Amino acid sequence: MSRGLLGKKLGMIAWFSSEGNLIPVTVVEVGPCVVTQIKTAATDGYNALQLGFGEKKKSRVKKPLQGHQKKSGNVCFEHLKEFFVENPDEFGLGQTITVEMFHAGDRVDVVGTTKGRGFSGVIKRHGFHRGPMSHGSKNIRPPGSIGCSATPSKVIKGKKMPGHYGNQRKTIRNLEIVDVRPDNNLVLLKGAVPGPKSGLVVLNKLKV
Repeated sequence: MSRGLLGKKLGMIAWFSSEGNLIPVTVVEVGPCVVTQIKTAATDGYNALQLGFGEKKKSRVKKPLQGHQKKSGNVCFEHLKEFFVENPDEFGLGQTITVEMFHAGDRVDVVGTTKGRGFSGVIKRHGFHRGPMSHGSKNIRPPGSIGCSATPSKVIKGKKMPGHYGNQRKTIRNLEIVDVRPDNNLVLLKGAVPGPKSGLVVLNKLKV
């Protein structure tokens, strides 16, 4: 069994449980993923599957990558990622792995890339409070004093400052699957998932 699959975040909805409780869930379109390469300990030093997700025009794929993906079928994929497996002999090139590997109640770690927000100030980036806006104050949104006194007379490394915010790889651990809909390749996860709509996410199934 593959440890995880690739998917696409579709958005969040309000989902009602059988007890009538409202649960905020993230809808993720997971798979189907195709096995594009099988790696074994004998040839590569470890056991893993390379999975492809999301079809892509051949004209937009470089020739070496076309040749690599041609071994698993006549389709090119937008995303490729490896997943560790215990027994790679159970899989074959071109095999399709679907969302049916997940079940309601399973726990997963979800990896995604957060929304990029460009260069941001300390209020947006770190949650600082603004300064007073009366009596001629000019300290409205700046970070304020950042230095030290004569000792050590420098800005300490790691100081919260304006800078690049977002567009980082984040992992949300131990999310519960509340529902699986194989007909539409959908998984409903309890809680939020990093990234924008249509963003790529990775679901790693936790061992029970």
